[in-house]
Amino acid sequence: MLDLHSHSIYSDGTDTPTELVAIAEERGLTALALTDHDTVGGIPELLAASETTSVEAVPGVELSAHCERGTMHILGYFIDHTCGILLEKLEAVRNGRDERNVEILKKLNKLGYILQWSDVRKYALKDVVGRPHFAQALVARNLVKSKKKAFDLLLAKGRPAYVERSRYTAQECIDLIHRAGGVSVLAHPATVYLPDPKMREVLGELKGYGLDGIETYYAEHRPENMRKFSGWAEELDLIRTGGTDYHGANTPDLKLGTGFGQLRVPDEVLNQLRAVVPEG
Repeated sequence: MLDLHSHSIYSDGTDTPTELVAIAEERGLTALALTDHDTVGGIPELLAASETTSVEAVPGVELSAHCERGTMHILGYFIDHTCGILLEKLEAVRNGRDERNVEILKKLNKLGYILQWSDVRKYALKDVVGRPHFAQALVARNLVKSKKKAFDLLLAKGRPAYVERSRYTAQECIDLIHRAGGVSVLAHPATVYLPDPKMREVLGELKGYGLDGIETYYAEHRPENMRKFSGWAEELDLIRTGGTDYHGANTPDLKLGTGFGQLRVPDEVLNQLRAVVPEG
């Protein structure tokens, strides 16, 4: 059993990479991918922690791509986390996030939800500050009742404190992952809000850009979605991958490896991914 989608304190999770490996071993996983948002800062710790365990550590990343409706994320697996061009591009993304965070803070304060930067920063334990950390700060200050309420009321796309940020195109994300020696996979395709015919067309375009796989096994996918995405993957000769999108205490009902209890990602997926790792 695998989990190829997890987050640590280096982005918006609550566990360290070392703790993730320990949980993975306890739950009987054969492999775990760390796919923090726009950062590879936790990869060295992940690799070191796995050396004395039975869990294979898969170095990964999750990149945000421009999307007309909803959100599109591209996962990279077996990447070289020391690749210069990858680190350069991720640094540019983080700089964009910093600028966005300043604007979010200004908007919240203007709306009467008074926060200091220190209130938000303390929830980002390592590296990337994002909207979930603003949500945590709002709850801690008793300005909203829950993190979900913070997003629904203020932080979600289209809400009054939302600020758009610059993103690479999907083609640029796929190319960057390949340049870093990795394999590219479309994450949680259900979050791309397009009608089925248009979504199928977009998947064909992504395949043309070099996309290697699609995340069909996913904790929040309904059975009909899994069947649909699996069918498209077969049509387009894309690898069917999967993971829980584990964030630790931020998603307390979701367990590493099994999601909400029903998820199982076959071990064979890992070999399928290895088979398409770019040469050189």
